[in-house]
Amino acid sequence: MALTTENQYRAVYLTADDLRIAASILYTAYHDDLVFKDALYCGDDHLYEQKLRGAIREELNELWQQEQTLVGLFDDDRLVGVACVVNSAAAVGQSRYWHWRLKMLLSTGWQSTQKWVQKERSIQEHLPSGHSGILQFLAISPSEQGKHLGGKLIDAITHWCDEQPELEGIGVFVTNEHHLALFHQYQFKHLSDLVIGNVSGELLFYGNTNN
Repeated sequence: MALTTENQYRAVYLTADDLRIAASILYTAYHDDLVFKDALYCGDDHLYEQKLRGAIREELNELWQQEQTLVGLFDDDRLVGVACVVNSAAAVGQSRYWHWRLKMLLSTGWQSTQKWVQKERSIQEHLPSGHSGILQFLAISPSEQGKHLGGKLIDAITHWCDEQPELEGIGVFVTNEHHLALFHQYQFKHLSDLVIGNVSGELLFYGNTNN
């Protein structure tokens, strides 16, 4: 099902066959992300990269199993961008907590898993209600940078949000000033300043315009 179509670009729901490439795009995009660095880095670059691959793989697979919203931006048939929205209640729900946490422990270790759980809880606690989503990931393939595709993906997500009658809006934790400016262009508003682990940022919120 197409969410949006513009020129040769299509924003559509991901299929199981897309998950491997989606994980690769996310790994590259989030390699130097401050939140992941804080949660996973332990002084060893190789071990960090192993943990990062494992964390993204398990998170993506769990979101797929939970039937959360996984959106891909395609240039014709080539996946060039990924966005993942998770229901805030499902993000810290009991089924996710036990099943996902066990896999994350095996992939990243106890301390890293605890920091990731803390991140999700901190965001959820500052959202307007439990009827909100969390933009867990947003990434564009490195080879496609500079083409304003991030905006196309955000636009697809906000249009999707407006069509969900049970959803009050979507929150996202942002640490990069350039990214802040981009989200502001698509009607994400400042909700609160937030510190997750050792990382400071802003929690932004897009309100469902049909609610």
